[in-house]
Amino acid sequence: MNKNSSDESDLLAGKSVPLRRRVNLQVSYHAGETPGLVFLHGGLGNRFNWRSQYEFFLRQGREVLAYDLGGHGQSSPYQRYSLGRHRRDLRRLLRRYKVKHPILCCHSYGVPLGLEWARRNDSRGLILIAGGTHNLDPWWEIPLIKFLAWGGRHLYRFPGLQFVTNRLSSNHQHPKIERFFAESPIPTKTHPYEALEIFWGYNFWQRHQSFKKKIPVLVISGGNDPSFTQQMGKELAHSFPLGKHLHLPTAGHLLIAEYDDEVNRAIADFSVLVSDSNPTT
Repeated sequence: MNKNSSDESDLLAGKSVPLRRRVNLQVSYHAGETPGLVFLHGGLGNRFNWRSQYEFFLRQGREVLAYDLGGHGQSSPYQRYSLGRHRRDLRRLLRRYKVKHPILCCHSYGVPLGLEWARRNDSRGLILIAGGTHNLDPWWEIPLIKFLAWGGRHLYRFPGLQFVTNRLSSNHQHPKIERFFAESPIPTKTHPYEALEIFWGYNFWQRHQSFKKKIPVLVISGGNDPSFTQQMGKELAHSFPLGKHLHLPTAGHLLIAEYDDEVNRAIADFSVLVSDSNPTT
């Protein structure tokens, strides 16, 4: 368990929220100025991935919500994983907190969930970071995840392997990225790995060729991200009539922690642009 998860003074400590039978999600929520910012983490992650953004915008007086997806962090596992289940639970969660027409901030595998939710619900805008609509699983991911799910994940009980993996994930070494790794170690439970399988072979446009909503979209990519390249970022932004692309040349896949100031500024600027617009239906 994350060492910060039981610290009630931590703004991201949150609480366990029962949504339906046998499913509780660990949720951090603070009311504030709308439109609210809802943060969706990626595979093997948790709500703490968004610490820099959550704390920054909470200080600005914004409504903010972050939570552990089903099967991740302190949330309950699902009996069976699907984007439909994630989407429905997100809808239930936002209704519970009366969050209307939010801006969804999505990282990595959180991007497909944000798109699936926005397809059926009203949103002020989408911020899609280091994740896309298709070709989400590089050639090495499936065998690696299957190995970890089979039992290789237990190797990460050794701190030395965690350290090596962290260095491969990001060459940045500063307190914020070190805290990111401390709060988001490679999981040693099986559920997060099982949850990843729903993204293998996923293609948003094949599923939803009739998607016509004119939602403001900001795509952010990093030049040192091997799984979501600058070209993929450009193509994703061009897929939306109101899409824009921001590229950070020296950022990696974990740019929300590596370049949190730049990401926060981009989210803030985007929020100003879409705050007075009507949510697209």
